Amino acid sequence: MKLNALRALGAALFSLASFAAAQTPPPAPPQPAPASAPLTLQQAVARALAGNPTLASVRQHVSAVESNKLTAGLRQNPTLTLYGQGITLPERPDTPDGNPFFYSANVSRLFERGQKRRWRLDSANATADSTQSLYRDQERQLTLAVRDAFTNMLLARASLAVADENLADYHKTVDLSKARLDAGDITNTDFERIDLQLAQFESDADNARLALQQASTQLQLLFGDDHPSPSLDITGTLEPPQIPVTQTEAENQALSSRPDYLAARQALTAAEANAKLAVAGGTADPTLATEYDRNGINNSFGLSLSIPVRVFDRNQGEKERTRYEVESSRSAITAARNQVVSDVDQAWLALETAQHLAQRYNSHYLAESEHVRDNLQFSYRNGNTTLLDYLSALRDYRAIHLSSLTANAQVWLALHQLSYATATDILP
Repeated sequence: MKLNALRALGAALFSLASFAAAQTPPPAPPQPAPASAPLTLQQAVARALAGNPTLASVRQHVSAVESNKLTAGLRQNPTLTLYGQGITLPERPDTPDGNPFFYSANVSRLFERGQKRRWRLDSANATADSTQSLYRDQERQLTLAVRDAFTNMLLARASLAVADENLADYHKTVDLSKARLDAGDITNTDFERIDLQLAQFESDADNARLALQQASTQLQLLFGDDHPSPSLDITGTLEPPQIPVTQTEAENQALSSRPDYLAARQALTAAEANAKLAVAGGTADPTLATEYDRNGINNSFGLSLSIPVRVFDRNQGEKERTRYEVESSRSAITAARNQVVSDVDQAWLALETAQHLAQRYNSHYLAESEHVRDNLQFSYRNGNTTLLDYLSALRDYRAIHLSSLTANAQVWLALHQLSYATATDILP
């Protein structure tokens, strides 16, 4: 009786569980991970500045040079000297004591004259500032490399779009020719000649895809990524922008912002501090000492002052060397200034040339090549022109389109070079 009741209860529980399972909705399928947003140029630069290992190494070197300021500011340590003389023990306990014991304690310290510590600090500060400026120059070079790689990736992506467009258009031509072959309108040899040309368009698309992946890898290398992601996406345009500054304004910005020019001026400050330190090194530094002695039951206390007599060595060699270093640093400033102005002028000339070239393509040749391609494509598909004329129009359109994209990219590359030459963001 009890067994039957247990069986009935089990059946009821099984039915209840089955009903609950039927009412429970199935688990939702796993959602794919959201794709990362495309990187802008500013985001790409920020990512490289944060993750590039070469820049991180230079950053640590700057910290190491900054630590030299601690050493330069330290004062001379005092010297403690302890001295004890052995004790002669008596031969027998009942005889008088032997020789009395003797010990002394001496504390001495060298006092620097000629403001040596001040000039050491000035030299260390100027050297640290110069190193910091050189670090900012490394950031400037990395920023230029990222901007160039970003622009090259935009160019590679646009070139791939042109190659895919040409391939798609020619696929339509092949499909139409196949229909004409099936209808007996053309011979099999004519169709094969048309189909053979498809290999060139497919090769162009594959090469353009490879160039895009290589550009992506180069950009991610600057990010510090050891395994580049094939799915990296960027956003931007190759349309030539308007330049908001004049050449004179760009030169003035460069002279006030270039870190390498600033580093040259800071190197002169360090050289002048080293020259003053060399002059101070020719002064005599006294050493003051105090001493306490105990001899048996007698105590004594004394002071001493020692001053080196600088008769022969008055630091003449360092004085002469640092004087020439100062003159060398002054000449380096002039050379650095001339280099800044030259860099800006060359970058400006390259920018103007690239702008003129891009304007010619964008205002005339690009539209004309597209018009010729469309007309010959329509004419060929209707049997009014030859295959060679149509293929020539396709090649001209591809060449002009790629040249137009390259000219636009050259404008941006020249603009990046101008930003690099001025150490500013011409277009933020």
